[in-house]
Amino acid sequence: MKHVLVLGAGLVARPLVRYLLNQPQVQLKVASRTLSKAEKLIADHVQGRAQQLNVENQEALKKVVAEADIVISLLPWVHHLKVARLCLEYNKNFVTTSYVKPEMQALDEQVKSKGLFFLNEIGVDPGIDHMAAMKVINGVKNAGGQVVSFYSYCGGLPAPADNNNPFGYKFSWSPSGVMLAATNDGRYLKDGQIIEIPGERLFEHYWLLNVPGAGTFEAYVNRDALPYIDLYGLEGIKSMYRGTLRNISTCESWNYFKKLGLLNQQLTFDFTQVTPPEVLSQLVESDGKNLIKDLAAFLGIPEYSVALKKLEWLGLFNDEKIPLESASVFDMFGYFLQKKLVYEAGERDLLIQHHEFIAEYPDKKETITSTMIDMGIPGGDSSMARTVSLPAAIATRLILEGKINLTGVHIPVLPEIYAPVLAELETMNIKLAERRDWL
Repeated sequence: MKHVLVLGAGLVARPLVRYLLNQPQVQLKVASRTLSKAEKLIADHVQGRAQQLNVENQEALKKVVAEADIVISLLPWVHHLKVARLCLEYNKNFVTTSYVKPEMQALDEQVKSKGLFFLNEIGVDPGIDHMAAMKVINGVKNAGGQVVSFYSYCGGLPAPADNNNPFGYKFSWSPSGVMLAATNDGRYLKDGQIIEIPGERLFEHYWLLNVPGAGTFEAYVNRDALPYIDLYGLEGIKSMYRGTLRNISTCESWNYFKKLGLLNQQLTFDFTQVTPPEVLSQLVESDGKNLIKDLAAFLGIPEYSVALKKLEWLGLFNDEKIPLESASVFDMFGYFLQKKLVYEAGERDLLIQHHEFIAEYPDKKETITSTMIDMGIPGGDSSMARTVSLPAAIATRLILEGKINLTGVHIPVLPEIYAPVLAELETMNIKLAERRDWL
């Protein structure tokens, strides 16, 4: 039996846990700060065990890592490096769906020297996006061509039938993660020119994109696309972009939310003493007698603007205390978002991934699109949970079976990783449809 440790039992963990419990050679432990969450995932399966674990308890964390053959971290990203270092200390392979930070990449030589494999970014975005991109890019190269433009988009949204709130969004992963991502800087390459987007202007720089079979969405830049030129082997490419998809009016509204200071993590209040309208009044130096008018004046928008209607719908204008003590404005806003933007029982989410390539050959040029439109299972797992965790689960099985023989710190851009993972995902109806047109 191979001993697999899963750290974390959050929103995306269930498909991964159930997949691995169905592997006859796996003995699985799920360790979580909240024991009941881990127990629910295991569901008394004979090959599974739940354990309560606070990852801040270094000795307890060492013990569970030492007992495993491979460790999967589904914890918040701030904990991955600590877990990875313990895996290095105890000679364990390591898997996570999160972005590789420079500190993680810096472990590469040590990981190689011990013959270990640390696989990161094996989720959906990052993850399936890498794998689908490399399948097309290598296909173009093998045909004697070169990719000269690549625009990659991904978005997790409510399914159309369940898109029933004014935000056009519901949380299928960490609310704080979504809010923090709204402050990121962006950078991409367009027609040979580097475009820099500072975090404070992130939502001012967007365009409308039609995704065939899904609809029209707003697209805004997702972090820094330039490192992917080297990662994908796209030297000489003229345009390289990675973007996030959201429903119409998202960017304008969130731009105003940021200008109001609703993502401020430093400014704190005692919420046993103040109400949300009083906090908003302080943010815009209002006496509170006509708060909506003062908010509109501060932002330079009409009082009937949809951004203010959204804040009213959330409940920020209700003169009632909320169950927070000393907390930041960021925490206050997150409280309302998490309370209202939720999936009810039976509701489904929508996961869209859309890639647009231009490839040049010695005597011709073509456009290639690669599109995935996936929805959650009614009464079952969300699309976000499946597309994030199943690639990690499949890769873990392949590592355990010795079918991926690599060492070092990696993301899934090599064919020995992405080919078998994409092939198995297709059997689960998680796949991208390709279309090619000659120019």
